[in-house]
Amino acid sequence: MSTAISVLGGVGLFLLGMSVMTAGLKGLAGSKLRTVLTKAAATPLSGALWGAIVTLIVQSSSATTMTTIGLVSAGVLTFPQGLALVFGANVGTTGTGWLVALIGVRVSLTAAALPMIFVGALIKLLGPGRVSAAGAALAGFALVLFALTTLQQGMGGLADQLHPADLPAVLGTTWWAGLYGVLALAVVGLVMTAVMQSSTAAIAVTLSAYYAGAVGLDQACALIIGQNIGTATSSAMAAIGASSTAKRLALAYILFKLIAAAIALVLFPVTIPLLVRASDSIGGVTLLAAYHTAYNVVGVLVLLPVINGFTRLVERILPERGSPLTRCLDAAALVTPIATVEAVRRTVARTLETMCGSLATALSAANQEASVAAGWTTVPAAEAASALRQAQEFMSKVSGPPEAEDEEQKLTSTLHALDHASRLAEIFSEETEFGMPPGGPQDMRAAEVCAEAMRAAASLAAEVAAVPDASDRETQIKLGRAPTQSLNPEKEPAAAGTSNEQALAHLQHCAEALGEVRRDHRKATLGSVASGAVSADEAIARVDAVRRLEALAHHAWRSAVHLAGRSA
Repeated sequence: MSTAISVLGGVGLFLLGMSVMTAGLKGLAGSKLRTVLTKAAATPLSGALWGAIVTLIVQSSSATTMTTIGLVSAGVLTFPQGLALVFGANVGTTGTGWLVALIGVRVSLTAAALPMIFVGALIKLLGPGRVSAAGAALAGFALVLFALTTLQQGMGGLADQLHPADLPAVLGTTWWAGLYGVLALAVVGLVMTAVMQSSTAAIAVTLSAYYAGAVGLDQACALIIGQNIGTATSSAMAAIGASSTAKRLALAYILFKLIAAAIALVLFPVTIPLLVRASDSIGGVTLLAAYHTAYNVVGVLVLLPVINGFTRLVERILPERGSPLTRCLDAAALVTPIATVEAVRRTVARTLETMCGSLATALSAANQEASVAAGWTTVPAAEAASALRQAQEFMSKVSGPPEAEDEEQKLTSTLHALDHASRLAEIFSEETEFGMPPGGPQDMRAAEVCAEAMRAAASLAAEVAAVPDASDRETQIKLGRAPTQSLNPEKEPAAAGTSNEQALAHLQHCAEALGEVRRDHRKATLGSVASGAVSADEAIARVDAVRRLEALAHHAWRSAVHLAGRSA
């Protein structure tokens, strides 16, 4: 009974210590966590490398994964980039196994752990900001050390009751019996992780059990295979009712674990005898930690070169659903304030692109006296207004204020862009048909300039709304844009190929030109009324129409300026 209490208590303290330490390390990292993840995924290899480093620092693959899901949902990272970070997180999380192997099971640190818990808790309670987070990290680390000592004591008692011969044999028997033993122990490892909801804790138990002599080296390796598969159970449970991005990453995570496990099982008859022979000169616990790391590294190395094809497979299995305008408004992005802002920013950009594209098409058609189907713009107008309302509601749910000055500026710009896009949507939804009634050359000129402004705004918005391109990641971060294919690839925006500054200057010129056209048009129209060429009602209608065109161009320009991170 005392053995079971020691083992369960050690596992509980280990889980508590990891939770406290992770929370402290995340608080200590602050916004740097998402900044590093955002800038690190230039290539799949660098994404996997930095995903491993960040996870090793914060000691939580869940923290890396959840931050990645938010960034992918917001459109800051592509799905392949996010998946590379998750692959790296699987390697980084094996660092705790090395902590257990090199320190935890070899040395009793109870005498040092208890004072560290006191000091860490004191700093946590009394310290401000990041100092408090550092105290939590220290206290959590000390709890982990204390838990390992408790777990080691419990496993010592378990070794008196459990012997490797009591478990299924995996070596030195027939092929079928060995396969049965490996699969049986893998299932046991899977259940251990599923129950504890932590592969790190399950690995710690396995290493402690081996060090105490309760399991053999080969049996411990089989348990590790199952424990790695078991990690996917928490992802599968978390994906129930989650966003499409979270479901895709969960599915990719499960497939990754199954593929890595299949490779480990195929190589099991070759690798385990080598490990057994190496254990004569190298500590078995160290070999198990190395096997755990190598297991995940091999899985990453196999999938990383084919990550684009792998993600396309996942996307075909779980296709994107819902309106493309609001696709970025994913609840997963609410966890990270900057991801929330970016999700709203891209939603505004996509909506602006759709509205301005529709306006440009309709104005050009009306100017060329082509027929525009009645009600052709009713659905886009309703969708655009609905998308912007959802963006406003989504922004109101942000988890907290920005932590950096540049993030605060981006939030302000996004709110301004959302405001001007909403005003444009109001005018957009009021129009029953686009273009000007048959009139003079200035009527045609106003429609022509407005159409040109709409095309320029749509082009700029398309660049902001586009999913980032991994091959040009650093350039995009510096320019604050993502020059890839637009929401509607079949469209060729007029301003494509020009720089942001040139396109913004052109859009501003169109908006200002419309103001001059409106003033000249008003004078000409009043003159036509005075001469009796047009009626007063028709003149008022024409002046109002040009005024609305000017308002459309003005709000499109201001919204595009703020989306690009400029001041208007």
